[in-house]
Amino acid sequence: MYNWLFVACLALILTPIFIWSFKSLPHERWQIICAVPVRKLPDGTWQGRNLTYYGLFNAVSLCAAVMLVLMLTGASGNDIRACVAVVLITLALCLPASRLIARWVEKRPNTFSVGAASFLGIILGPWIVLLVNNLAYHWAGIRIDAISVLASLLVGYSMGEGIGRLACISFGCCYGRPMKQMHPWVQRHLSWATFTYSGCTKKIAYAHGLDGEKIFAVQAFTAVFYCTGALAGTLLVLSEAYAWAFLIGLITTQGWRFLSEFMRSDYRGDRKMSVYQIMSLLTVPYGLVLLLIFPSTQNSADLMDGLNLLWDPGIILFVQILGLIMFLRTGMSNVTGSDLSFHVCRHQIDPNSRDAAM
Repeated sequence: MYNWLFVACLALILTPIFIWSFKSLPHERWQIICAVPVRKLPDGTWQGRNLTYYGLFNAVSLCAAVMLVLMLTGASGNDIRACVAVVLITLALCLPASRLIARWVEKRPNTFSVGAASFLGIILGPWIVLLVNNLAYHWAGIRIDAISVLASLLVGYSMGEGIGRLACISFGCCYGRPMKQMHPWVQRHLSWATFTYSGCTKKIAYAHGLDGEKIFAVQAFTAVFYCTGALAGTLLVLSEAYAWAFLIGLITTQGWRFLSEFMRSDYRGDRKMSVYQIMSLLTVPYGLVLLLIFPSTQNSADLMDGLNLLWDPGIILFVQILGLIMFLRTGMSNVTGSDLSFHVCRHQIDPNSRDAAM
């Protein structure tokens, strides 16, 4: 009963966020949070560095993913210290790789791909878990259950990427095809599922000139699909069906990644089938083999044990630091700029005040 209630609460939190985001984020207003002056120019103005909602939503998505992973691993009886180590090692390997692989595929300097990061995470994740398990047993005499941790990681990744698609909507990347280019069935039955972007600094504008056109809202479908899969996976983990949670999370995320890229217009390489699609196809049989290698477990799961872990000050600080790092890493725009000028609002100054006299 409590498991269902918890999942229902998560769904109720996500629903209004998604409704607002799908309506508002394609507009120009919701790309840049603020501009910070960094260098004064000879004409007296300042060169600014833009901080973006892209970075903010990426930070929020990472925090949500890590919190869900730690909650589920804690609920399934795993030592939280070992699970934190698994998360840190995975992020330390996958985040840099996301940029390196994306640069190799797309031949662009300022880009990164969640698809590349997820591929590497799925490939390396099981061996990271085994490494941490062996080290934790050697140093502290504790063990973690591999399949429950892997299932939790995949569920958290699904939730994180689902929320992270809001960053793509804000920045105008990972965009779908113009609705007029979609299959007639899609045009007939999904005519309501479109975004119309505004703003010349959106990627969809400067890369393809598609601002102002009705675009198939593939990011919205991805957000809803991934988060729905994460909610189902959360319920399965809390119901101790770890192998099923892993399997459904794997097929949901990688299967949709393969299909959804046929509906996208952004550049994904010169091939008809992108490198990211090939990666997603390879992870499915690889994951099935992992289920044979890592046997099912009888670990019990308790929702309250997992929720209690999230109130630990150390965990709260850990998640906040990760979010800040992600915001600074992805929120400081390298592809947009700003020119700033400052002046005194004299109508706001009391002419009799000492400050005005000075």
